[in-house]
Amino acid sequence: MSNRCQKSVKKGFFRNSSLSHFIPFTFAELVNIIYKTISMSTVKENDVVRVHYKGKLSNGQEFDSSFEREPLKVELGKGQLIPGFEKGLLDMEVNQKKTITIKKEEAYGEVNKELFQKVPNANIPETIDPKEGMELVATGQDGSEQKLRVAEVNEDHIIVDANHPLAGHDLEFELELVEIV
Repeated sequence: MSNRCQKSVKKGFFRNSSLSHFIPFTFAELVNIIYKTISMSTVKENDVVRVHYKGKLSNGQEFDSSFEREPLKVELGKGQLIPGFEKGLLDMEVNQKKTITIKKEEAYGEVNKELFQKVPNANIPETIDPKEGMELVATGQDGSEQKLRVAEVNEDHIIVDANHPLAGHDLEFELELVEIV
């Protein structure tokens, strides 16, 4: 460090050589200003973020949480999140915590009655004893898989529901923004 710079530091000023004048901040003040600037950045569209969350139904029943595992890492604007969750992250600051309520229209939508199908017992493998609420997986001709829930069991058929399990529900999320990557 040159004598000139040492004198500047001792005086509590930093010399800005490109402007040839002194900036009136101590090193600690400058570090604090930089830290506040970094920590005050907020989530914007298309940011990649890491967030902890706890999801609950409106009756308080918890359906998912990341607090016991790694935070969710996601890029906003890519359709990876339900719209209400993504909107809730916008403008959050690192380490900020908040609770949001997401109406079903901004979550998984209404229950779609067209996604209920009647399946004759003859089409159910003998190894499966269907019970109401049981989850099944149907495999399409192209190899794709579709999760189904047994909605009703009758003597000669079952009714399966292909709606998302959270369809028709308003959701509440506790959010904690861990990082803007």
